[in-house]
Amino acid sequence: MLCSMTGFAREEDTCEQGSLTWELRSVNHRYLEINFRLPEEMRRLETQLRKQLQSRLARGKVDCVLRYQLADTQAAVLELNKPLLDSLVQQITQVHNKLPEYQPTKAMDILAWPGVVHTAQTDMESFRTVCLELFKSTTDQLVEMRSTEGQRIAMMLRERCAEIESIVKKVRHRHPQVLAAIREKLQQRIEELVSEVDQNRLEQELVYISQKLDVAEELDRLESHLSEMTSIFDRKDATGRRLDFLMQEFNREANTLGSKSADIETTQASVDLKVLIEQMREQVQNVE
Repeated sequence: MLCSMTGFAREEDTCEQGSLTWELRSVNHRYLEINFRLPEEMRRLETQLRKQLQSRLARGKVDCVLRYQLADTQAAVLELNKPLLDSLVQQITQVHNKLPEYQPTKAMDILAWPGVVHTAQTDMESFRTVCLELFKSTTDQLVEMRSTEGQRIAMMLRERCAEIESIVKKVRHRHPQVLAAIREKLQQRIEELVSEVDQNRLEQELVYISQKLDVAEELDRLESHLSEMTSIFDRKDATGRRLDFLMQEFNREANTLGSKSADIETTQASVDLKVLIEQMREQVQNVE
């Protein structure tokens, strides 16, 4: 089953601690490249998230963005660090006793001291658990979208393979007629040029020309590649690189067929094959 490397998934969830949003975007890439954009409080999850994604995808550049918003009840509560506050007041009092000429410290100055005031600790462990579960469902959505796109690509490739098979059959069917026509034309031409024809030499030349123009091997290889394509459609592992290699092989045989062509119809068949192969190659670039 083919899977595309392009896809997008977005999932949201709300819990007691706040709301979470995951966005996953996937595009073509030679290998699997994963980039995370996480809030500082969630960075400890990156290794776990990366392993989870690696177990589901084989290729593609995937950007994973997490956004979260604390609930109002969580974000609005402020707490004093009483031990630190008591220590600061004690030290400030001693300084004022020694230096009474200096202005007394204002309460806001003390509150602005690092660590004196902080927001109440949110239950981040529960929040991280929700984050992991939401990431899994978002990944499921991304995999499903890539699979759906892969099925569309597979359908297009099957259609092009059927057209290639039809062209190969036509060329194979016509080839004996083409060789016979060349043989007859060459024999007539030689008879016009010379009064006596060395039949043995003529037969040798005709055999040589027939071998030079014989495209049976190229047609056999094209059919073999079509058979390989059919088997790839049923594979469950990543097949993009294998398909890309097959496109090169298809194109090589189409070029050789064109270079051996001895009639207009075979030349046109070679051109038609190249067009179909190029259409397939463009789609194969999207396959995982």
